[in-house]
Amino acid sequence: MRGTLIARLVKREHPRIRIAAAGDVHGDDSRRNQMAEAFAAVGERADLLLLAGDLTTSGEPEQAAVVADACRPLGIPVVAVLGNHDWHADRGDDITKVLESGGITVLHRGWTIRDVRGTEVGIVGTKGFVGGFPDSALPDFGEPLLRRVYAETTAEVSAIEDGLQAIAHCPVRIVLLHYAPTMTTLEGEPRGILAFLGSDRLARPIAEHAPDLVIHGHGHAGTFEGYIGSIPVFNVSLPVMGHDFWVFELDSAKGGLRHGPV
Repeated sequence: MRGTLIARLVKREHPRIRIAAAGDVHGDDSRRNQMAEAFAAVGERADLLLLAGDLTTSGEPEQAAVVADACRPLGIPVVAVLGNHDWHADRGDDITKVLESGGITVLHRGWTIRDVRGTEVGIVGTKGFVGGFPDSALPDFGEPLLRRVYAETTAEVSAIEDGLQAIAHCPVRIVLLHYAPTMTTLEGEPRGILAFLGSDRLARPIAEHAPDLVIHGHGHAGTFEGYIGSIPVFNVSLPVMGHDFWVFELDSAKGGLRHGPV
C-alpha cells in the first residue's frame, strides 16, 4: 500500500472533520504487515474511516481477519460495506462477524449515526448492485432470473432511500457503496462492462436527498472524482486512487472543494 492523500470538502456551520476512505483493499495474509502499517498511518490522520467494499480477495473469513486486525487498534470509528469479492465464497455473514470483531460497523442496506468531534455524521451504507446506465441498462422484463437481478438492485435503491430519510437531521450525511451510482466515476472503463460496475438507479435517492458526499469503489479503471447533479461522488478504489487512503476534510472555516497530497 502506497501513501495517503487528503481532500478538503468544506461544509459551513460544522467543525472540521477528517473522513478517510478506501475501497478494494483486497486483504489477505500476504499483505498483513503492509496493511497494518497503512491503516495505522491513516488512523492518526482521520476522525472516521469508511471502507467501500472488496475488503477481501476471495471472500474468505481469514482474509477479513487481516482487515479486522488492522482496524482493531485504530481508536476511530470504522464503517464498511461489503463488495462482490466479499460475497464470492457466499460467506458474507461470516465475513461480517469477523469484521465486527475488529470494531468495524458493517452496513448492509442500513445506516448509522456517529458523533464525530461533536457533530452527528449520518452514514447510509449498502453494497449497491449491477444494472447499467443509459443505453445499456437491464430492464424489469423477460426471464425471471434477470428480473431477480433487477429486483436486487431495487432493494438496494430502497435501502438508500430509507437510510437517507433516517439521517435527514444529521449535519453531515454520507452514502457509502461498493458499486457505482454514476458513470462519471467509471470513465476509463471498457463500455462493454459498465452494466456490471453499477447502476444509475442507485442515483435516484441520492439526487433527491442530496447528501454531502458519496463514496464507492469497484471500478478499478475508472475516474476518481465525479458527480450526481452537484453532489460530489468519489471512486476510492485503490487502483484508481493510487494511494492507500483519501482523507476528505470538511472544514467550516473555508469554502470550496479542494484536494491534493498531504
